[in-house]
Amino acid sequence: MEIPVIKMDQLHGKKRSETLSLLHNAQSNGLENHGVNEDLMNKMKDLVNKHYEQDKEKNFYSSEKAKILDYEKASSNVDWECSFMYRHQPKSNSHDIPELLRATVFEYAEEVIKLAQQLAAVMSENLGLGKDYIEKAFSKPSVGIKVAKYPRCSHPELVMGLREHTDAGGIILLFQDELVPGLEFLKDGKWIAIPPTEGNRIFVNLGDQIEVMTNGIYKSICHRVLPNKNGSRLSIATFYNPGADAIIYPAPKLTYPSQYRFQDYLNFYSTTKFSDKVSRFQTTKAILK
Repeated sequence: MEIPVIKMDQLHGKKRSETLSLLHNAQSNGLENHGVNEDLMNKMKDLVNKHYEQDKEKNFYSSEKAKILDYEKASSNVDWECSFMYRHQPKSNSHDIPELLRATVFEYAEEVIKLAQQLAAVMSENLGLGKDYIEKAFSKPSVGIKVAKYPRCSHPELVMGLREHTDAGGIILLFQDELVPGLEFLKDGKWIAIPPTEGNRIFVNLGDQIEVMTNGIYKSICHRVLPNKNGSRLSIATFYNPGADAIIYPAPKLTYPSQYRFQDYLNFYSTTKFSDKVSRFQTTKAILK
């Protein structure tokens, strides 16, 4: 599965229309020229790896989770990961974050929020909604960062790095390892490997609430992480989610007409048979209220 790579700075030039179309059709993609400071990204990566190597790696391999490999018995409910969650807003848990990372993870979150807001506006525009539709619907968005290492695993056939799932929330921006693979997407019933991210690209994925709000036009994707016997994989995933009290529902402009008499639809269809189906549904909704 080839992941499209989209240059975000082209939204501000002659290639704006083309870039909007790429973002709309790809949904999951890699972003370059995204505006997040690359020195900050490198610092974030280096500090996470340092924290893991100094404070977490030894404890992980001596944990009960790791001991399952001693028995060489497969487990369906173990995630071979070492992670922590930083909650940025609305209420920060910065005091729970390792001091080594505290200032940097805050600064990184502030930068990635700007990118998430830009993507929310672009998605809203591509859907024919007001540019601020998604951000308003999120109602004081919640932002958190899951910082994870998927440790080198001597028997990767026995466990999962992270079991298959779709993400619950909104827009997920992933800064992942540039060397060690592991991420897979489910497409047409088959698991497709997603290669490591080159350089400081940010990978975009969408959560369940975006699928609901867009009435299925944009879909959340089932994914998983496989462990690797040759190295430990880095994952820094920022979640730009609806606020806890946000009321989620499909954008009315994107839903099918709720109810109508079939003969009325046939009368309209006879004059629009060769037009675009989606446009016909939207017009039907407007005239047959």
